Amino acid sequence: MAVDLFAGIPVNDYAVALTWYERLLGAPPAFFPNATEAVWELAEHRYVYVEHRPEHAGHAMHTVFVGDFDEVVAGVTDRGLEPAARETYANGVRKATYRDPDGNEFAFGGGPA
Repeated sequence: MAVDLFAGIPVNDYAVALTWYERLLGAPPAFFPNATEAVWELAEHRYVYVEHRPEHAGHAMHTVFVGDFDEVVAGVTDRGLEPAARETYANGVRKATYRDPDGNEFAFGGGPA
């Protein structure tokens, strides 16, 4: 089964969110479909986007598993963001969760160190 993914994150202040997600993801958006959305391509056919939808802001929860967990988390830290939570599960999987200004959660997960 081929899978394409568009995962949305509703935000209250589009300009603030745009800056915050650029820091989190380490790049500007790949494209802007309209004046209230910004889209990042995380991998081929796998996207995350922010959209100005104040009535829904703060309720998104996404986790992206990466092969280079330590490198990704270090890069985010270098760009000035710290995880709100860090977890290591019994099987060794690690997770670093970030919260945007609206309280949306975006986490990176990875295998054992």
